[in-house]
Amino acid sequence: MNKVRKPVVAGIFYPAEKQKLQDEINLLLSLSKSESKLPKVTGMISPHAGYIYSGRTASYAYNLLKDHNYKNVIILSPSHREYFPGISIYDGDAFETPLGTIPINNDFADRIINGSRAIFKSTKGHKEEHAIEVQLPFLQTVLKDFNIIPVVLGDQGKSFVDELAVKLSEVLDEDTLIVASSDLSHYHSKHEANQLDSIVEKRIADFDFDGLQYDLEKKMCEACGGGPVVAMMKAAFRVNKRNSIILNRSDSGDTSGDNSEVVGYLSAAVYGD
Repeated sequence: MNKVRKPVVAGIFYPAEKQKLQDEINLLLSLSKSESKLPKVTGMISPHAGYIYSGRTASYAYNLLKDHNYKNVIILSPSHREYFPGISIYDGDAFETPLGTIPINNDFADRIINGSRAIFKSTKGHKEEHAIEVQLPFLQTVLKDFNIIPVVLGDQGKSFVDELAVKLSEVLDEDTLIVASSDLSHYHSKHEANQLDSIVEKRIADFDFDGLQYDLEKKMCEACGGGPVVAMMKAAFRVNKRNSIILNRSDSGDTSGDNSEVVGYLSAAVYGD
């Protein structure tokens, strides 16, 4: 492997030492066992804050994957630090975490890019981005022998989201999972956050991706990865995977005890009949 993306938030968002990281993830998974029995999940939504804040909410989603195998996991991320027009798939060979190295399926990525003017391979959006990276140790814990396709949306405008949804639907199969990485509202009081995040939760529960996209555009709710969430849901809808379930919702105040300015988190799954 010639080009490996090294971790940039290990020791900040999650433990940098392998055993400590594994122990923390195993603890989170043990505390968040879902009673839901679902068929194979096509898409999921997972938050991307530090594990101390959002790890338990994320683990509700990752627990659903334990009994299933996937060859490819497409991870959709917002770009927190860099704006660019379009959608960037990392142009290297692998991502590394303290738990090991995960190969990128470049042939699969090429299938997504084929025929698109908006989706391309590059390092744009990937260098300092944490929203993909924090998902990887969970995936390494619950899955075996999988590849990733790391995707960052530099612009979450409707035209880019719609094109990504179409291209994802063209490659989706039973061996592929899409993870949409997103937090919800940022830095409102707990009461205000609950009002905003309830809107997102209802749209996802109702499988109303058009309503969610409209609400996000009109600033009626917030989700930093709203574009990835909508793209994942639209792609699933196009391949007749049209059921959704909310697994958990929380905010940073649940951990910190400071409810004056919180960040919201949600995990959910999308699946077929």
